[in-house]
Amino acid sequence: MEILFHGHSCIQITEGEHSLIIDPFLNGNPVAVTKPEDVRVQHILLTHGHGDHIGDAVQIAKQNDATIISIVELASYLGWQGAKTVGINLGGSYALPIGRVKMTHAFHSSAVTTDEDQNIVYLGMPGGFLLEIGGKTIYHAGDTGLFGDMKMLGELNQIDLAFLPIGDHYTMGPKDAVIAAQWLNAKHVVPIHFNTFPPIKQDGEQFVAALAEKNIKGTVVKPGESITL
Repeated sequence: MEILFHGHSCIQITEGEHSLIIDPFLNGNPVAVTKPEDVRVQHILLTHGHGDHIGDAVQIAKQNDATIISIVELASYLGWQGAKTVGINLGGSYALPIGRVKMTHAFHSSAVTTDEDQNIVYLGMPGGFLLEIGGKTIYHAGDTGLFGDMKMLGELNQIDLAFLPIGDHYTMGPKDAVIAAQWLNAKHVVPIHFNTFPPIKQDGEQFVAALAEKNIKGTVVKPGESITL
């Protein structure tokens, strides 16, 4: 299984002939090295409705005839824009050819804001994803603060790889993310949602060193790099 990091919170998972992407934000992403027109996937997973997570979802969906999987309100919103969508909800799961995806809690916000008419469109609850692919379990936390039910996720699942935000300001910061990694009992942790913009500038290597002190493997993956699971 190849896992490609596109920067910010965007990862692409490929297993055999199947591929999915999570939170595709490439256009307007200053650290991305991939263009949305070059992405080839069958499914798109969206954690919540902020522009830096849904950014290129509709374009990628249309050019690939791919299906977007998200919370139901966001699925409806993007379906009105011509994308194929499937809406699920927190705690629900959905079977894909590549594996099974389950939507988990996250503590954040989720809306599209248009400044010109001062309008805010609510897009449902934010979430994360647990993915069971090729006998491995991957957790993408989405945008979230630290919350106690991460302990439950760690107790109920054997998480091989966790993607955790560390940017602070909008999500949990590095100190809370280390606690999250412990509660999740994750075998391997990759930091996301940092260094894309000045408010979320963090030292990824320092975070990995803090994980090592807790006997947790961590890896900083640069945009355009991949890891194998």
